[in-house]
Amino acid sequence: MMKQVPCFLPWLLLSLLVITEARFVVEKNSLSVTSPESIKGTHDSAIGNFGIPQYGGSMAGTVVYPKENQKSCKEFSDFSISYKSQPGALPTFLLVDRGDCFFALKVWNAQKAGASAVLVADNVDEPLITMDTPEEDVSSAKYIENITIPSALVTKSFGEKLKKATSGGDMVNLNLDWREAVPHPDDRVEYELWTNSNDECGVKCDMLMEFVKDFKGAAQILEKGGFTQFRPHYITWYCPHAFTLSRQCKSQCINKGRYCAPDPEQDFSSGYDGKDVVVENLRQLCVYKVANETGNPWVWWDYVTDFQIRCPMKEKKYNKDCAESVIKSLGIDSKKIDKCMGDPDADMDNLVLKEEQDAQVGKGTRGDVTILPTLVVNNRQYRGKLEKSAVLKALCSGFEESTEPAICLSTDMETNECLDNNGGCWQDKSANITACKDTFRGKVCVCPVVDGVRFKGDGYSHCEASGPGRCTINNGGCWHEERDGHAFSACVDKDSVKCECPPGFKGDGVKKCEDINECKEKKACQCPECSCKNTWGSYECSCSGDLLYMRDHDTCISKTGAQVRSAWAAVWLIMLSLGLAAAGAYLVYKYRLRQYMDSEIRAIMAQYMPLDSQPEVPNHVNDEHA
Repeated sequence: MMKQVPCFLPWLLLSLLVITEARFVVEKNSLSVTSPESIKGTHDSAIGNFGIPQYGGSMAGTVVYPKENQKSCKEFSDFSISYKSQPGALPTFLLVDRGDCFFALKVWNAQKAGASAVLVADNVDEPLITMDTPEEDVSSAKYIENITIPSALVTKSFGEKLKKATSGGDMVNLNLDWREAVPHPDDRVEYELWTNSNDECGVKCDMLMEFVKDFKGAAQILEKGGFTQFRPHYITWYCPHAFTLSRQCKSQCINKGRYCAPDPEQDFSSGYDGKDVVVENLRQLCVYKVANETGNPWVWWDYVTDFQIRCPMKEKKYNKDCAESVIKSLGIDSKKIDKCMGDPDADMDNLVLKEEQDAQVGKGTRGDVTILPTLVVNNRQYRGKLEKSAVLKALCSGFEESTEPAICLSTDMETNECLDNNGGCWQDKSANITACKDTFRGKVCVCPVVDGVRFKGDGYSHCEASGPGRCTINNGGCWHEERDGHAFSACVDKDSVKCECPPGFKGDGVKKCEDINECKEKKACQCPECSCKNTWGSYECSCSGDLLYMRDHDTCISKTGAQVRSAWAAVWLIMLSLGLAAAGAYLVYKYRLRQYMDSEIRAIMAQYMPLDSQPEVPNHVNDEHA
């Protein structure tokens, strides 16, 4: 059966609408030529959206234009060319031509050859554009994440001037300057991340998820210290009015076509729908909003990272139930979240998502946001690799000089995420045990090992002691109680049963064990002469008059009769003991006497005849030898 091909007409029209209305702003850095005199001066260049730009800094180098492989679409080692800087020499800025392959591949080949930076000369006369990574190209994902050198696009005319100078034998020296790439007006940096909850959208989504997990610790340190003001954003589109009743819009949109997202699998007939993504995006926005209202906006990072781990699409856990379990573990008010989200089926605007659509439109120096992910620092779109150290450098360049926090001056960071709400992990406060563990890259929720006893579970909502010795750790999670010096526990070391109320109690053994009233339930002390009194975990039984209670037989007997019987029992016991002693002595006597008589008889007989144990003594002489 052929897979159904989805109709993308609504999304095509929507894309065209975005393209025609969008206002793009190219983020630039300053490029200044110091020699030769013929081209000396300052020029603009467009920062590449990969690699690691040196935000807040500058770099000086010498321009080289290759004689072979001028578009850098092949490895320079194939041409036996190397651009590694020699000791004492300036770094090499490789100038290459645009065309025939991805921008990122050009830079990757140059980096492997030893270049310190790359300038790409445009091949058409046009305003500067931003060099971006290829869309959904899995084969290029590995080398893109390994690009660490900066790159920039220069205009065709300026590129021609650089080529002419290098071919004429001139040494072309220039500086790349990123110090003004990010405004730095004061001691606080404002930044925003345009993201998405969809974890099945390919290479860029994988990169985004990895960045959020890696950057969480640094982001929370900056936010808690009051150094930054962060806000997450989510891109949504609307369905054209003519298509609001179509199958595509109904499955991809909420609020009657007002807020939409593309199908995660690009297949309307299976898997999750775009509206599932919109709803989760809305939930994550409300998590930020509710947390911000309580003065803890950094909780957004905890929720998003935990949701990625616990509720992935590929495990079919991308749903409301899983999201609510994460919300509960982080101590967020779920009722406020629900109120913030509103009704996704209502034919009316959602104020939260309406604000997001308005924010997508560029203001001031920032262009429209149409690409995911997009990072904006002090109202300037960040260009470069979405990686922890690179982004942190960009944020730090946004502080006014001498106001940078300590994290910008040192790479040594301690997140201590487990100190805040136990990091959203499982914990047993009574036993002071937690599944939260701090690492350099942030906290993880893993069931612990305590005093040799291993806990098992998901680390977030459940951890349970298992194996031998589990009853020594908080009674194995079972019921226990102590009264008047008497303690009882329901923990038992059995494979099939873990918690079982002890004798004298009844209940589930986990949360509750109640005392059994043996007297009321007539389980003991039921003889006519018995008087029953219930105690905690047991009972007391007494008999009337001079009677004595026999617990094993649940009966009363006379104390006098008991004493007489006890006396006769003692007499008989003594007599029996004496009899046994006499019999034993008689047997010993008989044995000793028998041994003595045997030895005497053997001695007498030995005088007259040899015994088997003695050698024969000759008593005659042979006549022949006389």
